[in-house]
Amino acid sequence: MKSIYKLLLIFGLFTCIVSCKNNLPTYNDPIPKHDTFTINSKNVNETRTINVWVPDNYSTSTDSLMVMYMPDGGTKEDFPHIANTLAELIQSNKITPVILVGIENTQRRRDLTGKTEVEEDKKIAPIVGGSTEFRAFLKDELFPEINKRYRTTNKKGIIGESLAGLFVIETFLEHTDMFDVYIAMDPSLWWNNKYLIRTAKDDLAKFPSTPKKIWFAGSQATDISASTNQLAEILKTTHLPNLEWTYSDEPKEDHSTIYRATKEKALIWALKK
Repeated sequence: MKSIYKLLLIFGLFTCIVSCKNNLPTYNDPIPKHDTFTINSKNVNETRTINVWVPDNYSTSTDSLMVMYMPDGGTKEDFPHIANTLAELIQSNKITPVILVGIENTQRRRDLTGKTEVEEDKKIAPIVGGSTEFRAFLKDELFPEINKRYRTTNKKGIIGESLAGLFVIETFLEHTDMFDVYIAMDPSLWWNNKYLIRTAKDDLAKFPSTPKKIWFAGSQATDISASTNQLAEILKTTHLPNLEWTYSDEPKEDHSTIYRATKEKALIWALKK
């Protein structure tokens, strides 16, 4: 069993590396008008760059808005295309206006992974397993700073893909109260021998009484789709009246395309008026 897992892990990492280098389309997303500031974080012991996008009418309105947080949130990462998509959906009246907060990466594989007992996992970066510290940075340092700088409601969401999707699912299962809306595309649930899948039922047994929403998707990547399907089956058989959820099985998409292919329907489902 361990050898099979090891082969799947190696294949998954190889597939991702190849697609990222050779098959991933080149995008030239316009960078929207936004604010940028830095936070000297005690939790991750470094200075972090934060990018914030607000809707066009934010300056002429007095409304407080929900905040959508996103890892991989640098201007050379996923921040521009998610901000532009939000702008289009808000303009077309398909979703409620939100503020987008992008957290630019420094050591992505450190911040977005939990602890692991699998030696192959530990080889993907010099340091892994820092999700607890990164989550504390969000909760204790970034949330208060955003609430201070912008007109916000208490409602928060988070969106991410791949390892960022892993972080989204880990937060949903283990720290559910942190956000109200969770969106995860192709979450890397193979991490730590599918630990989050193996412990999902126990985590869901402690589900809070406040309403939550989660939308997640799985591509044709075999190391990921098996786990996303498993998570969907667990949710189907778990009675959670306070949870609204949708699983989008995307066998025509691969790991390099699923974020852009599914972002609109995910955001519309999660943020529809």
